[in-house]
Amino acid sequence: MSYQGIITIEPGKRGGKPCVRRLRITVGDVLGWLAAGMSYQEIVDDYPELTEQDIRACLAYAADLERRLVTVIPRHEAPV
Repeated sequence: MSYQGIITIEPGKRGGKPCVRRLRITVGDVLGWLAAGMSYQEIVDDYPELTEQDIRACLAYAADLERRLVTVIPRHEAPV
């Protein structure tokens, strides 16, 4: 799923965090609700401005971000 066009970043909104469709709901908010065990339907019921597609876009954004993360461990700190 493509999240482009759904996930937006505006410097003056929510501290520049990625948001859903220019709303004040961040990707982190949605991921937190999912991590807490809320279903897609429960999230949409509580926040009717969101859609299942918005929730999936948040997951796709997080997955893409995770794929791009690189952790560099200095040689002297690497496990032996």
